[in-house]
This record gives sequence, C-alpha cells and structure tokens, in this order.
Amino acid sequence: MAMRIVDMKTFVVLARNRHFGRTAEELNTTQPAISSRLAAIEREFACRLVERGEGRFALTLDGEHVLRHFETILDNVETLRGEIGEGASHAPGPIRIGAIDSVSSTWMPLLIDSLHQTFPNLKIEMTVDGTKPLVTGMRKGDFDLVFCLHPVLDDGFRNYTACVFQMTWAGSPKLIDPDRTYSVAALADMPIISFPKDSAPYQMVAPYFHDEQVLASKLTSCNSLYAIINLLIDGFGVGAVPSVTISRELSSGLLHPIKVAKRFPPMPIIASYQASTQQDFIRRVVRRARATAEHYCAKVNPAHAWID
Repeated sequence: MAMRIVDMKTFVVLARNRHFGRTAEELNTTQPAISSRLAAIEREFACRLVERGEGRFALTLDGEHVLRHFETILDNVETLRGEIGEGASHAPGPIRIGAIDSVSSTWMPLLIDSLHQTFPNLKIEMTVDGTKPLVTGMRKGDFDLVFCLHPVLDDGFRNYTACVFQMTWAGSPKLIDPDRTYSVAALADMPIISFPKDSAPYQMVAPYFHDEQVLASKLTSCNSLYAIINLLIDGFGVGAVPSVTISRELSSGLLHPIKVAKRFPPMPIIASYQASTQQDFIRRVVRRARATAEHYCAKVNPAHAWID
C-alpha cells in the first residue's frame, strides 16, 4: 500500500489530540474514517502504534518512532511546496511571533530566514519583550506563537520546551578574579545586575541566594538583556546571563565567567501556541521552530544550549 499524505497527517493530528473525536472534527471527517486510516498504517508497518482503552490513549514505542518520521516527512512536503511556489501563495499572514531577547538574539533570525525561504510572501510581525507581557499578549490573542520562560496554562494553548540555555555568572576583569572560585556569600557581597524584581529571570536569581534581602541594597535592575551585558562589560556589577548570549564577549575577554561553588540552574525556553482547529499553518511554523532550535543547539557548545 502506498502511504498517503492524508494518512500521515491523520496520525500526526491524532497523536497530538489523543482523541478520535477531536481529530475527526479537526480534519472535517468522521471517527470511523480516522480509525480506518490508523488501521491501514498499522497494517502497513505490521505493528500496533496506539494503545487505547477505557479513557486511555498512548502511543507505543513504535508509534513514537513513526510520529517523528511522519512529522519530518510532512515538514519536508511543506518545504517542497514552498520551493516550487505553491507554499508561498497559500501561506496566510501575518504570523505574530513574540520572544524574549535571549531567543531573538540567538536562533530566532534562523527561524525567520527559514520561513521566508519557504514562504517568500509571508509577513512576520516580531515582538521582543519580557515573559510576563508575552504570556499576557498570548492570552489576549495578540500573538500566534511565543518563546519565553513561562507556559501559557489556559485552555486552548499548547506548550513545549523549545530548548534549554545554561546560565553563566559573568563579570568584567576590572571587577572579578577569573581564577578565584567564589562562594555564594562572596558573590552576594558584589553588586548584582539583574532583570526587574517582578520578572521571570529575577525569580531565578533571588532563590539562588535564599534571601532576597541580600540583593536589596546591591541590585541594579534593567529590563534589557543587551543593557545588562553592557553594564557587566563596564564593570558595574556581576550577573547571570545565558552563556550563548555572551559568547563573543567571553572569547574577546571583555567578560569572564565567574567560578561559583553553587551552579546556577539552566533556563528552559518554553514555546506556547494556540491549539485552535484552524491553526494548521501555525503548527507548520511550530515544527519549523523545533527544527531550527535543534539545529542551533547542535552548532553551539553543548554545555551552553541543548534540547531537553
């Protein structure tokens, strides 16, 4: 039996929805048709792909394997359509993407370039902001897809970890001793530069010291990653920033990593998008974003960024 695109798409949507009824509604068909397509795929591969029972739905190991391949094939089909011109004429727009600056300065340009190569006429509206306004904007319908530090937990949204960035305490050689290993207490005695108190990054910094009062008199807050990096370079203080965002500064010696006895936790980047049945194109963009983040992480230092 020749494998049909519609069968592969059916399986991908079913794996995402984990429900035959919702899958049938999304694909504008019937539940028996969904069951028939699944059965045809299982016959083709001579294995069970889905375990289902009373209120239970789960992919088997073979099902997970098939899902990954089907997603890749469908993404390649969309790329091919774009290359021969069909994809560009069918790309809706604009697509509204929001991201924190640690994403916008690393792999987001690669994603935008990839989308424009496939859909030359696609209009992209890019917003760089903090986690809180991005999550709020997503809830209000201002964005189609956001990349930040918190998931959108409301009904109607889907979330996944796009990548993970390792954080590095860094400072100017004017201020720190690169050869010294600092205790947390010694680090707390230094001026700290961080994002504002109500921000998601600050919520990572404060627990690191176990006592917010320690930071109260020595904290300089700023809502821009780029401004924070410049303040670090100028020797105004030390700060914890994603390693990949200061790779050039570390290589040039403008900044040095600070050896601290206690490791700073890594920072997961969470992607959130609408799970509407009318968002086929958004899901294509999500698949492209997954591939772009994976490609980026494969090229940089694996200790600095990775796929979880």
